[in-house]
Amino acid sequence: MAISFDMARTSVKATYSLDLETVRVLDEVSRRWGVSKSEALRRAILASANLPADGTNDRLAALDRAQRAAGLTLDSANAWVREIRAERRATKRPRG
Repeated sequence: MAISFDMARTSVKATYSLDLETVRVLDEVSRRWGVSKSEALRRAILASANLPADGTNDRLAALDRAQRAAGLTLDSANAWVREIRAERRATKRPRG
């Protein structure tokens, strides 16, 4: 017979008001992760502690810097999309 010992976790009961969309997302996340809503909320709060305090997203900021360094503009990106689409149309095999 296997005996497992779980470390005791001190819990504090608290009441918070959440909008319906947040509750829906919390339900979905807890189901997807296979954990209680309290555990999903704990994980989300702890993960958010690592985010910058000013609300910026370091990954998006890094992408913005890389795109600027590469000289990527909205016009050049749109031109690339047009070029790729034209190339795909030119090489598209007929269905049959």
